[in-house]
Amino acid sequence: MYLPTAALIRLWELLAVYRHRRVLVMLFLGFSAGLPLMLVFSTLSFWLREAGVDRTAIGYFSWIAILYAFKWLWSPLVDRMPLPVFSKLFGRRRGWMLFAQLMLIGAIVGMASSDPKESLTYMAICALMVAFASATQDIVIDAFRIESAPQEMQAALAAAYQIGYRSAMIIATAGALTIAAWVAPEADGYRLASWQTAYMVMAGLMLIGVITTLCAKEPAVDQGKANALEAEMRERLSKKYSPRTAAALSWTYNAVAAPFIDFFRRYGKSAILILALISCYRISDIVMGIMANVFYVDMGFSKEEIAFLSKVYGLIMTLVGAAFGGILLAKYGTMRILFLGALLVATTNLLFAWQAMVGYNMELLTLAISIDNFSGGIATAAFIAYLSSLTSSGYSATQYALLSSIMLLFPKFIAGFSGAWVDAFGYVNFFITASLIGLPVLLLVWLVGKLSPPAHAEARSEQVTD
Repeated sequence: MYLPTAALIRLWELLAVYRHRRVLVMLFLGFSAGLPLMLVFSTLSFWLREAGVDRTAIGYFSWIAILYAFKWLWSPLVDRMPLPVFSKLFGRRRGWMLFAQLMLIGAIVGMASSDPKESLTYMAICALMVAFASATQDIVIDAFRIESAPQEMQAALAAAYQIGYRSAMIIATAGALTIAAWVAPEADGYRLASWQTAYMVMAGLMLIGVITTLCAKEPAVDQGKANALEAEMRERLSKKYSPRTAAALSWTYNAVAAPFIDFFRRYGKSAILILALISCYRISDIVMGIMANVFYVDMGFSKEEIAFLSKVYGLIMTLVGAAFGGILLAKYGTMRILFLGALLVATTNLLFAWQAMVGYNMELLTLAISIDNFSGGIATAAFIAYLSSLTSSGYSATQYALLSSIMLLFPKFIAGFSGAWVDAFGYVNFFITASLIGLPVLLLVWLVGKLSPPAHAEARSEQVTD
């Protein structure tokens, strides 16, 4: 009796961190961050395909999501510039979050009012607005998460964020498909009203993020180093320029240049190796993901089957994978689980190659998506925790935006050719290739763990007692 009791006590202790108020807040903010992505990614691909848009065009359309990879361009403004009215009423981080969430609701409503058969351009403009507002929300939520708790809690925050994020992705895919099918259950072909209703519901679900932002507590952050650097730079520039010009130049330097200089100064030559790992870590699942729903349609699966059976099991396994990943991170450390996640994500793509050879088979699809989502939950929880550990206090929004943008840029560019690749070589070849391109990531994880200095985000001792 002793060993099982001791094991249960230990498990309860490991799970205790998930009951913290900040962790619960991050769960709902993760939901708010994950919902818009699928609306301009795989769900939109399904809509476009059902509307008769060709696969190659859908692949090129996915380049809208590359906007996420350039969010570092405006992250210094989000990091250092107060937002009129919003920042005064809600604080620096919460003000920007609320502003981005309101933008998202308006842009998603714009997508819901469009018809790709009549104007693909209008649809693209609305999707770009969603991507921009969503990327802005990501910048500030990431900074909020990093600043909300000390380093030892970051694994739990990353896991909670991942659970919320992935849950929202399922809602934005399976939920949207279910709603579309429910609105027009008798329709075998394209029905515009069903998709418009689904996207209007998704816009309404963004209120979860708004309510969470209003209820959350603004994190207290030590801006001493950043403010001291800005004051020093302003004093030096005041010898050559007017006080107003010196203040503007020093603010620009501190907001734009200092975060990047700080990162390279802390990691030296290893910074290049770290950036290479970040740029390639998610290449396998991102390249595969853009064609996933198109693949399901071409294999003959209905919206109901994809939404109810495969996505339900996928959601369960994602939640289990993310929570399990948080526990593994606390027990074994970030680099080991980062390696495990990369290996799992790469190899699970082979299940979809098997599916392509078998064709329509609901049991196999459920198995493939379940294992794939479980693996993705572990990998992403580890990756978020790793990226968070690389930032320093005072520059968290800009540095994390840069790192997470690098994470998307190369994979999203490659993914844009996925439709053309499938047209030329078929689905089996595509999924095998998507698996193989993930294997070099394992070498990069090993090299970073061996050659780079340990990540050492500065302590955030002022944070959370609630």
